[in-house]
Amino acid sequence: MHGDLKILTGTSNPALAKAICDHLGCQLTPALCETFSDGEIRIEIGDNVRGDDVFVVQATCSPVNYNLMQLCLMLDALKRASAGRVTAVVPYYGYARQDRKVSPRAPISAKLVADFLTTAGTDRLVTVDLHAGQIQGFFNVPVDNLYAQPVILEYLRPYAGDIVIVSPDAGGVERARSFAKKLNAGLAIIDKRRDRPNQASAMHVIGDVKDKIAIVVDDMIDTAGTMCAAGEVLLKNGAKEVMACATHPVLSGPAIERLCNSTFSQVIVTDTVPLGDKLAACSKLKVLSVAGLLAKAIHNIHTESSVSVLFV
Repeated sequence: MHGDLKILTGTSNPALAKAICDHLGCQLTPALCETFSDGEIRIEIGDNVRGDDVFVVQATCSPVNYNLMQLCLMLDALKRASAGRVTAVVPYYGYARQDRKVSPRAPISAKLVADFLTTAGTDRLVTVDLHAGQIQGFFNVPVDNLYAQPVILEYLRPYAGDIVIVSPDAGGVERARSFAKKLNAGLAIIDKRRDRPNQASAMHVIGDVKDKIAIVVDDMIDTAGTMCAAGEVLLKNGAKEVMACATHPVLSGPAIERLCNSTFSQVIVTDTVPLGDKLAACSKLKVLSVAGLLAKAIHNIHTESSVSVLFV
């Protein structure tokens, strides 16, 4: 058993960190997170953490590079303050889409970010729905990749019996199949051809969606091009209603406008990425919280009990 439980947060998602503390019945440990006039980040931990079990909650969402650097500096500060164990709780792991060499002279960015965090001083990583499971192997420290599925399933259960779960591409079939199995629902797949990054052309539907509520399931919505194209194709194929469902609402560029004008009746996401003003800008967004899930994981790690029980 390590020392006292301490929760810190950077500036990327303080609301989620506060909600986690509420679940755990503790207070956030103060930390100064400021920026010098030239843009450099200044970090100072506001309490004694010597020998403590410290968890830093920081999603590496937009502004990605700023939040990533802030996290690394917080980890370094805790390491130099002699914290007993430091765990990076990264609800949304940025750069995860670049997890392999897709062209001859390209970086493997997800691996480099893993090296950043390890070098900065993290002893463990907790994250939610990694874009690619193999990223866990980029770390030489334990990684707990939690799944937001139980949180989303609880919301979707009232629709059971009248739904079909849809994967927006071949790569997401395993995720969609898992949802379909737990909801006792049908499964469909959209054949998609990607022409260039952040642009996709949805083609035809494999599976029967006629007269069903089609729920498109993915791990993230970025520019929402793939999602919205999927929704249109499903309606053309006879679905009576379409909904979108994703863990990480990255929602960059034209995403909000696209979702507002889309065929979706609801867009179900979680709070791994803070939405801020975007939530008010799109009435279709329904945000579910993963604070309880992360709080349970943190509690189990702190008490040296099983984290895998959360996956059952």
